Amino acid sequence: METPKPNAFRRMMENLRFKYRLVVMNDETYEERYSLKLSQLNLFTAVGLLSIFLILITTVIIAFTPLREYIPGYSSDVNMRRQVLALATKVDSLEQNAAAKEALLQNIRNVISGKVEAKPAEARTGTKTPVSPGALSPSPQESEFRQEIDKEDRYDINAQLANSRLSQISNYYFFTPMKGKITTLFNPGERHFGIDIVAPRNEAVKATLDGTVVFAGWTSEFGHVIHIQHANNLVSVYEHNAVLLKKEGEVVKAGEAIAITGNSGELSTAPHLHFELWFDGDPVDPRDLMVF
Repeated sequence: METPKPNAFRRMMENLRFKYRLVVMNDETYEERYSLKLSQLNLFTAVGLLSIFLILITTVIIAFTPLREYIPGYSSDVNMRRQVLALATKVDSLEQNAAAKEALLQNIRNVISGKVEAKPAEARTGTKTPVSPGALSPSPQESEFRQEIDKEDRYDINAQLANSRLSQISNYYFFTPMKGKITTLFNPGERHFGIDIVAPRNEAVKATLDGTVVFAGWTSEFGHVIHIQHANNLVSVYEHNAVLLKKEGEVVKAGEAIAITGNSGELSTAPHLHFELWFDGDPVDPRDLMVF
């Protein structure tokens, strides 16, 4: 009768479980210092667990310690990436702000050169830097220029209010910026180029015509001021406001709220609106064109 052959897998498992004894002895006295029973299966298991442990330790060191910076091609500096992203955002904001300022300067050039209508600038973005009133003091060149202008006879009331000139804009429908009592009349001889309208505090100030805001900011004398460029070389001015609702470059419609009346500026003694209307560079009495 033929004896069955032992199973090869069983033989392999028996070999793996076969115990070996590892003995550490004194080379001179042959005294046994340490002994350890091992099998191939135990050895493979120990080596595998040790490998897994080393892999985990290496992963933790790379992920959570500065040693990862020495690995070529490993971008690990999160703070540096955040700084680069913040700088890129700031550069983009500065580019947009520069473009808006360039468009605003072009509007002002158009106004000075007497063109019919200035093109609106794009809306500004980003945070405004507050400017103290003391920083707005005129430069020596500006003061000299003002003195030269004062010497010129530019404010002859008879020449400014000639019927031939007013007839060019008499067919416009001017929206009254604010209803109220007029306390100070138009008087170019005393360098008062507009009218003062008294109204309750926090009253809305409205645009008199469609146009583009060419200036919206603070001056020490007139407080919060807004200038609007209209068609046919018309410019309206609104001074001593408490709050400005529009920014430079914005397009506004007639009757749209642009500010809140207030008492800002050194030349203001009570809440009111100082309203001016300029045509071809000369002041015009607003009462000749609208009813308050």
